[in-house]
Amino acid sequence: MKILIVKLSALGDVIHALPVLRYIKQVDSEARIDWLVEDNFSAILEGHPLIHRIVRVDTRAWRKLSFIAMLREFRAFMQGLRRQRYDYVFDLQGNSKSGMFTLACSAGKKYGFSLAQAREWPNVLATRHRVQLGPEEQHVAKRALAVVRAALPGGGEVPLSGPLQVDPKLANLTDVRLKKFGLSHGRIIVLHYGTTWQTKLWSLSFWQQLAAKLSQCPDVGLILTWGNDTELKAVKEIQRSTQGRAFIWPRVSLPELVTLLARADLVVGCDTGPVHIAAAVETPTLSMYRATDALRNGPEGAKHIRLQAPMPCAKCLRKQCEYDAQCSTSIRVADVLDAIREIMTASGEDCVAGNENEVESLGIIEE
Repeated sequence: MKILIVKLSALGDVIHALPVLRYIKQVDSEARIDWLVEDNFSAILEGHPLIHRIVRVDTRAWRKLSFIAMLREFRAFMQGLRRQRYDYVFDLQGNSKSGMFTLACSAGKKYGFSLAQAREWPNVLATRHRVQLGPEEQHVAKRALAVVRAALPGGGEVPLSGPLQVDPKLANLTDVRLKKFGLSHGRIIVLHYGTTWQTKLWSLSFWQQLAAKLSQCPDVGLILTWGNDTELKAVKEIQRSTQGRAFIWPRVSLPELVTLLARADLVVGCDTGPVHIAAAVETPTLSMYRATDALRNGPEGAKHIRLQAPMPCAKCLRKQCEYDAQCSTSIRVADVLDAIREIMTASGEDCVAGNENEVESLGIIEE
């Protein structure tokens, strides 16, 4: 059985679709699974034992070409895709771009979302089988699984995160970096400030307060990760609030980032790719949601806590909002600390143990 998964972007969405691999292999252990993905996100899938071939496409590079050159590249790519003759194509993106590639495929059966669930209505023109989702399939990983399950019934339940592989060689490199920072022993908490939308960000001031408190926790190394120059500037401000006790991790490749997040004892962030990567490698997470829905996007399971902004207009999916400042401070630092305490206690750690008013092992009183 020859299968193509169409899930082009973004990083978190690609991670959310990973559980379909395990499900397909349950149904047919010999299935050959290819994955169509944007080139800048393909590294996260490299070397995955359940993927036969990664089909990379770089639509950003196409857009920089002249119109004639772009058409030439587009045509050549589509012809190559058509020659594969897949048995099944699963469009798990649901937008116009993914529909364009799905339509180009030569496949016996093409599955995607129904008109009500597709992100953009032209997508349904590319599929022959459109899956209607039920209320129990709200989570984005369950949505992807529902599409595949409709075509390939008979598989069992699978975890809603992963599997994602850790490269042993890169893990050794991460261990060397940790040793250089003096973090080869003890527990590690990773804080990831950045995300893709302004309306997903938690207040920078609150990140500073959180980092200042956690940096006083004995036997815990605090690592700050970032993805672009804007995030690096914010991360430096967060580090200053810890009097240098937090460490700024260098910008590394996605596979190298996977090894760090797998090594961590806890990853804290908003609705962002590194949080979803951490869940996929079974690292506990605490994540915060404002414009997006925690129940739809957040990691599920006992190792994970999702905090939703209490604003009445939360989950609005707006990328700009006049209430942004108010919303960004609606999840309190105390709530985040309580959640961290709960996760660490459940995993047998006690670095933030204490009652709701005092974090005794930090040696501080919450404001």
